[in-house]
Amino acid sequence: MYKEENMTEFYGYGEKKICLVTGGGRGIGASITQRLAKLGYRVVINYFNSEIQSVHLAKGLIHSGFEALTIQADVSNKNQVDAMFARIEDTWGAVDCLINNAGVSLHKMLVDSGEEEWRHIMDTNLKSVYLCSKRAMPAMMAKRWGRVVNIASVWGITGASCESIYAASKGGMIAFSKSLASEYGAYGITVNTIAPGIVETDMIRNSLSRRELQDLVDEIPAARLGKTDDVAAACGYFLSSGAEFVNGQVLSIDGGWKIT
Repeated sequence: MYKEENMTEFYGYGEKKICLVTGGGRGIGASITQRLAKLGYRVVINYFNSEIQSVHLAKGLIHSGFEALTIQADVSNKNQVDAMFARIEDTWGAVDCLINNAGVSLHKMLVDSGEEEWRHIMDTNLKSVYLCSKRAMPAMMAKRWGRVVNIASVWGITGASCESIYAASKGGMIAFSKSLASEYGAYGITVNTIAPGIVETDMIRNSLSRRELQDLVDEIPAARLGKTDDVAAACGYFLSSGAEFVNGQVLSIDGGWKIT
């Protein structure tokens, strides 16, 4: 076990790494951003609609002595992704660590869903991972070091009723992550996936009723919903020097709910 005084050594690399968190201004993304900033990373908070939350988060981190930058970009749009990375490179340098967290949900029966909804979910949840990962890889390959963590879902492993499109996007993310781990491991790049269960976020509260949430709590051995900090802690581990030999893994953060 690592003692508290050894945590800096466990997480650190002797230099400040630049970490981009997509959808980093709210929910799980905000918790990831805060944890990584406190661990010494220079954090880039990407957002699309959440400008107020993202700017507020960045100002708070900067006021506390950490380094943070906010960039608005639609991460499903190649031109905007390229512009975002170019701005990061002009400001701080190449991205060392990429957290693909941006995502949206859809709770509908398949027969009630439309093609445009399919496209929106796939573009936001999966195409964004492709675009950001592809843009980040050349610099990571040149350094022979990089970290990619993709935030998927247990639904991407198990599937779920009325979540078929969302589950498909997250399942695709998991397969994509494992493939990249194999493809780029020789360059010192690790690609891992976190598959959260039910985590208390606006996305969950807006898609499920209070009764449905309580029914889920009753099914979870840990007897509670997940917290955004639970996911952030796992993310910090995957980026740490203690996880240099961990690659292509899928870690479920679900309180024992979906044990397979």
